Amino acid sequence: MGLFGETNFFGGFWVAAKQVVRPRITTQYPAEKRPKPPRLHGRHVLNRYEDGTEKCIGCELCAAVCPADCIYVRGADNPADAPVSPGERYGYVFEINYLRCIHCDLCVEACPTEAITESKMFEFSFTSRAEAIYTKAELVVADDGTAQRLPWEDWREGEDLHTSGWMRATSSSGAAAYEGRVQWSGELGYGVRAPEAGQRGVRDDEATGNISIRETQRKKIPRRFGGRRK
Repeated sequence: MGLFGETNFFGGFWVAAKQVVRPRITTQYPAEKRPKPPRLHGRHVLNRYEDGTEKCIGCELCAAVCPADCIYVRGADNPADAPVSPGERYGYVFEINYLRCIHCDLCVEACPTEAITESKMFEFSFTSRAEAIYTKAELVVADDGTAQRLPWEDWREGEDLHTSGWMRATSSSGAAAYEGRVQWSGELGYGVRAPEAGQRGVRDDEATGNISIRETQRKKIPRRFGGRRK
């Protein structure tokens, strides 16, 4: 392998020395953040329909499926004169304890009305246990459809977009013919989102922000220390 081959004594020093002249890839965090995947599991939001009514119907399925037992929901009958949601019931109490939440996204999968979804913001800290328990007043999106920004949260541009950028495990009613189609009504301030493509080939990666796994496999990934071993 030569004097500086990676398998001999001096090769180890040569591997380290080469890094000195290579470009720095360090991100100056927290001044700047790296781009995040479109389906990153961050802080939750409770969505509303385009007419302003809430999507949550208080069914408590998200609380039932949560493996960390961090969600507490209590439903109540909708007031006849001023209904909160289109259904018979609505989420009267909705709380998430972020000291327990593991951001597994199972609550999003379980929700039948796509009421609870996750943003791409996960940098937030608390000074007390009470601040770590988000209530419905803090989780429901604002009148323009954007997530509420609390003082202890580090929101950056784009982290509140596509808050529902997620993919359901199954298609509508289990029928493959409906996979990749818009299955839900629009959201307040954002409208109807582009559907996930799944495996049917009907995909719009530019709209959803996804990267095809086939495209990533076609690209040549350079070795960590450069070149190929003979």
